[in-house]
Amino acid sequence: MCKVHAPDMIFFLHLQIRQNDRLAVSKLVTSLTKGSVRSPLAQCLLIRYTSQVIRESGISQTGDRPFYDYLESCLRHKAEMVIFEAARAITELSGVTTRELTPAITVLQLFLSSSKPVLRFAAVRTLNKVAMTHPMAVTNCNIDMESLISDQNRSIATLAITTLLKTGNESSVDRLMKQITNFMSDIADEFKIVVVEAIRSLCLKFPLKYRSLMNFLSNILREEGGFEYKKAIVDSIVILIRDIPDAKEGGLLHLCEFIEDCEFTYLSTQILHFLGNEGPKTSDPSKYIRYIYNRVILENATVRASAVSTLAKFGALVDSLKPRIFVLLKCCLFDSDDEVRDRATLYLNTLGGDGAVVETDEEVKEFLFGSLGVPLTNLETSLKNYEPSEEPFDIHSVPKEVKSQPLAEKKAPGKKPTGLAAPPVAPTSTVDAYERLLSSIPEFSSYGKLFKSSAPVELTEAETEYAVNVVKHIFDSHIVFQYNCTNTIPEQLLENVSVIVDASEAEEFSEVASKPLKSLPYDTPGQTFVAFERPGVPAVGKFSNTLRFIVKELTGLRQTNPRDSSPGYSALLPVNRGMCLNDQFQAFNSPEMTVRGGGGADVIEGKREKHLRKRKKNNNVK
Repeated sequence: MCKVHAPDMIFFLHLQIRQNDRLAVSKLVTSLTKGSVRSPLAQCLLIRYTSQVIRESGISQTGDRPFYDYLESCLRHKAEMVIFEAARAITELSGVTTRELTPAITVLQLFLSSSKPVLRFAAVRTLNKVAMTHPMAVTNCNIDMESLISDQNRSIATLAITTLLKTGNESSVDRLMKQITNFMSDIADEFKIVVVEAIRSLCLKFPLKYRSLMNFLSNILREEGGFEYKKAIVDSIVILIRDIPDAKEGGLLHLCEFIEDCEFTYLSTQILHFLGNEGPKTSDPSKYIRYIYNRVILENATVRASAVSTLAKFGALVDSLKPRIFVLLKCCLFDSDDEVRDRATLYLNTLGGDGAVVETDEEVKEFLFGSLGVPLTNLETSLKNYEPSEEPFDIHSVPKEVKSQPLAEKKAPGKKPTGLAAPPVAPTSTVDAYERLLSSIPEFSSYGKLFKSSAPVELTEAETEYAVNVVKHIFDSHIVFQYNCTNTIPEQLLENVSVIVDASEAEEFSEVASKPLKSLPYDTPGQTFVAFERPGVPAVGKFSNTLRFIVKELTGLRQTNPRDSSPGYSALLPVNRGMCLNDQFQAFNSPEMTVRGGGGADVIEGKREKHLRKRKKNNNVK
């Protein structure tokens, strides 16, 4: 076995080492695809590198893809792992056509009837992904996937159902619903959520089938389940109400019936809020009042307060209901909870004390339905800062600027829409995170409050050995450049990493401080900083940057013990890129065009220089 795998794995070990060198990878793939790689494991790895080369190469002028013939030939391999790897690689090609997909889908269809659960799971999961972009290409597999609904493996059955929901037509909806009804009681909540989201997409695809799909959602909403499962169903019903006008009244009644016996306070309050916005716009708003007032009688204080606000919205928008709403709100004045009593008092005075059937003023409607005009996160921060103060709080003092996303939180691509917002989370902004970082460095702690930090700007190409991007931090009288560096070469250790900034074409800026990076191991990001003092008036300058470091080669056991490595050699790497004028502006979430200045412009342009790296082992290059 070792003799069979060894020659192939030597090639791929070399390929793994050179994986950041696009040219080397392309050459090795070209030579290996023409030869005979005997090991199935090595063949799978070669397929992965081949698909990487195809992605980077694109489609030729003749419309052909390089190495596609090789991937197609792997579909006829005797090893199942190689066949599947090739099929998956073809389905994941960017801009793949139906003609290119056909041979891959054919072999995946054969795997659906395999006796091995792992092959069935792999095939149906891949087809599920293909169905998102090419549903018609997967329709030939529908009969095979219907047989998987009763599969003992619940993961396989769930994927089969969701794929069928994506590829089915309008005439097959009712038949699928009957099969899913029996299936839902046998799976866990996490699988039920996947099915609910697929049903929601199917209903938006075929709006005329909203009745049967809405009834299905309402039935499973009354069954046992956890919070996330119930929230997924409620979100789906809310989205269908918003996107399909004919489904509004029926959907609102389903939600009203759900809150009659809902154990989750969050869902009850969110449904009441949604009911207050949409219920008054229906043909018969009065039929929802009973459900809402039941919450005032039967629920906890949080839900009761939300129900009072919902009643006030009905009274504001439906003038004929105002006398009835006044009677109900007056009953709430004797509630045991302060919040409920205060809300009832506020709304009674806002709507008018006599409760006559008159049209509600627009100012009252704006008060009940309008927004605060400031981000809630900023309002919360301002209220916390106001607590020790004895002066009246002024909402106009709350900043309206939009906070950036936190450093650790990246929005996932393709995130599914939700109908009701999740419980609010107040993350720390990027600016706050940067401010804490800079204040912890003694050289920059005296620069005052951070005005703004720019988005990271890439200074190197994606395929270079050392990845560098820069973030510009703007203070009242200083600019701090934060260079984020990453070493992508496993056999190298970088030490004394710093950036030489040439400000000869920015005479009004003067360098005042720098903080080098002592060590930069493989695949471990690090930061080095350079600070400039800037004038109090607008100034324009051009900066050139050069990354300076000492390279230490790590070989053998030295990779795990850097102190035993070679003495190293110094190297220089030009890393330049232009910077923009908008660094001195902050965004505001306001209809007015308001701009907050930072005291001066900082247009910093860079020169693109050809990347040249010179190595000379065990010798210093000055």
